[in-house]
Amino acid sequence: MRNAPAALDLEQLRASIRTVPDFPKPGIQFRDITTLLSEPAALRTSVSLLADMARDQGATVIAGMEARGFIFGAAVAIHAGLGFVPIRKPGKLPVETIGVDYALEYGTDRLELDPSALAPGARVALVDDLIATGGTALAAVELVTLTGAHVAAALFVVDLPDLGGSARLRDADIPVHSLVSFDGD
Repeated sequence: MRNAPAALDLEQLRASIRTVPDFPKPGIQFRDITTLLSEPAALRTSVSLLADMARDQGATVIAGMEARGFIFGAAVAIHAGLGFVPIRKPGKLPVETIGVDYALEYGTDRLELDPSALAPGARVALVDDLIATGGTALAAVELVTLTGAHVAAALFVVDLPDLGGSARLRDADIPVHSLVSFDGD
């Protein structure tokens, strides 16, 4: 068995995230986690730190939003010794679901959840790669709450605080934690 890669500090973790200028349109600085995912030490550090945060918040289950929330959420769940619940795009689950529509910059989207996947009273840590405007995360909070479960925390690798999503979650009394943030640019 190979030795596990050494943990990174938060500045090294931040440096593992590529910035792609002018994507998807001019003036946008896209924060691309592909480079973090491909670097074993960065991926391991991210998962380990998020799992610690989930445990610290008393989470009993991890939920991740499609699609990048699946990558981090499932790994965090394994590392924390917890189960994982996927929050899906419409039509992806083979059972009856509950759903929430939410606003996007240009239109709407929808998330769905198998309501039997979460026990009433469960303490859920939502995990995703990035928090921007918070629409997806707030929709996930609403879905979790509809099941009778409680959102213990929302955990992200990256926060873009200038877009207001983390503040919107805090305004909804959801503890928010991220590993790194990118202000302004």
